[in-house]
Amino acid sequence: MRSRLLQRNLRSDPPLALSGEGIFIRDSNGKTIIDGSGGAAVACLGHGHPRVLAAMRAQEEKLCYAHTALYSCEPAEQLADLVLQDEPGGLTHLYLCSSGSEGTEAALKMARQYHLERGEPQRTKIIARRQSYHGNTLGALAASGNAMRRAPYAPILSDAFSHVSPCYAYRDRRDDESETDYVARLAAELEAEFQRLGPRNVAAFIAEPVVGATLGCVTALPGYFDAVRKICDRHGALLILDEVMCGIGRTGTMHAWEQEGVAPDIQVVAKGLGGGYQPVGGILIGGRVVAAIRDGSGAFMHGHTYQAHPVAAAAALAVQQVIREENLLENVQRMGALLGERLTERLGNHRHVGDIRGRGLFWAAEFVTDRATKQPFDPALQLHERVKAEAYARGLACYPMGGTIDGRQGNHVILAPPYIVTREQVETIVDRFGDAVESALAGLPRG
Repeated sequence: MRSRLLQRNLRSDPPLALSGEGIFIRDSNGKTIIDGSGGAAVACLGHGHPRVLAAMRAQEEKLCYAHTALYSCEPAEQLADLVLQDEPGGLTHLYLCSSGSEGTEAALKMARQYHLERGEPQRTKIIARRQSYHGNTLGALAASGNAMRRAPYAPILSDAFSHVSPCYAYRDRRDDESETDYVARLAAELEAEFQRLGPRNVAAFIAEPVVGATLGCVTALPGYFDAVRKICDRHGALLILDEVMCGIGRTGTMHAWEQEGVAPDIQVVAKGLGGGYQPVGGILIGGRVVAAIRDGSGAFMHGHTYQAHPVAAAAALAVQQVIREENLLENVQRMGALLGERLTERLGNHRHVGDIRGRGLFWAAEFVTDRATKQPFDPALQLHERVKAEAYARGLACYPMGGTIDGRQGNHVILAPPYIVTREQVETIVDRFGDAVESALAGLPRG
């Protein structure tokens, strides 16, 4: 009998995930799988961490739910204090919701309200980047530049959003351009978009410091985000950085923007915040944004039934305590460097692997028919899905994506293991992934 649960693929049912421990998941076919991508770069502590489970049980026995129109709750207050204890980059407040998409919605609304409070109601435009991804609700999807996911819903997406080029040097930097020249060209394009819209009409620019699933772990060139920050400041627009995938330690620092030398006005967080133990996301908000609302209307005109949920906050608090107290950022840095080195050794010269890129424990391989021309494979071949299947058959879960280049062409696969991964496990992940890539390519139809 087919599942009555609406699965992602309605033509076949996936195996059941029965249990998890550390970086491993056991499925209903009796296989033990290395969770080599943490699901979708979510399970940063792996599965079944006893401290997180204990924190959730303790909170459930104490208080499961309290509506924020009446109450705050202890774990949410403690989480905000921990995450923002040093006011990183001037971020002073935390708003908690249940997902990254909800976080993006909150960030967009807060940017709009900030300008309203300051007497600039004409600021209604948001600039984002092509081949970005900020979530699947209508507002978040409108901000996203993921052409494949946008296409079915384009007629009902807001026209308040426009998109400029991403910093995707592997494909978009011209042979006659230096890195500095390429960054300058992108900055000029962003400036031109501000001018096209009218600089005083733009509320915010939103971008991922390390682009996640849509482009596949693409980092920006040095100086790019500094240039972006200056353009936003010059025109009075807010800078929103979406760190749903790349933040909370995934790239080796607590915030991915730390490695760019800039700080956002609003930062979206989710996956690494709660590590998958509970649905939780949110935004970190700059002091000047909070002050404008506090000194104006006095309330953020937005809310969710489950915002600052006590059990979700307790789980996230425990996850964040473990990351800090077990010095896991150091492990992310060391194991991330090893993962990058081993992937490059195994696949860096492969004729069909065009680029290996990433930062921390967040890496991707992009596939091409020819390394010299960077020609992508025929989308009909679904190469990324073939790699995923071959990897799973070898006991490794990874995160595939098609449409890398334009929503239709381009394939990549992401590896994003938990922060607790060991040297031996990294070696095993790369061995299994390398074998999967070679088998998937060998199995492609010829002629």
